[in-house]
Amino acid sequence: MQTTTSDRLTVRAEEDVVKVRQATRSLAQKTGLNLVDQTKVVTAASELARNTLVYGGGGEVLIEAISDGMRSGVRLTFEDKGPGIADIELAMKDGFTSGTGLGLGLSGAKRLANEFRIESRLGEGTTVVITKWKG
Repeated sequence: MQTTTSDRLTVRAEEDVVKVRQATRSLAQKTGLNLVDQTKVVTAASELARNTLVYGGGGEVLIEAISDGMRSGVRLTFEDKGPGIADIELAMKDGFTSGTGLGLGLSGAKRLANEFRIESRLGEGTTVVITKWKG
């Protein structure tokens, strides 16, 4: 896996969610994702950035243009040092929320991405990695 471009952004306030959306869209365009795939990855980025802010107390996102030789895409890695997720399987179910949202953030982001990985440790934080491949 080769990374060609990357950008690391902090997510500490609502305006940072907007910056994550903008940076993701810009890189998705440069990578050549079509408009539908750009919209999917930007929507997933927005949901995950908001989760990082609201439930993780803030954190960082690494936005990368990647290539595996055969294809290119965008990979987003969200990391926080929040309370962690006690039951990832439950958290991945549509409608589950530990707050006031609709409970579609994690499961929605998974559906919008080609690849999705989540790791969480109670008291240490959560990392979510999504990848959207071109075409």
